Amino acid sequence: LYTLFRIYSVCIVVWCLSSWITVSNDSVRNILEAIGKIVEPYLSVFRRAIPPISGVDLSPIIALFVLNLVERLAISTLGLILI
Repeated sequence: LYTLFRIYSVCIVVWCLSSWITVSNDSVRNILEAIGKIVEPYLSVFRRAIPPISGVDLSPIIALFVLNLVERLAISTLGLILI
């Protein structure tokens, strides 16, 4: 479970960083498009609630924070159930 949360968090970071660069390699572009399809539904929830500030989209930061909270809650709950 921890690994899944980490992978998803990395996907969010990669997706955000990829918006700053131009990718000319088709294989890399396809991978980034797949990552976008995975993370955009989650990020769009936060984008609707948090408008950009001076053109900077802060929703991924909040999304990562919430994801981390959910991860901790899920892992601690599972830990209590398994004990």
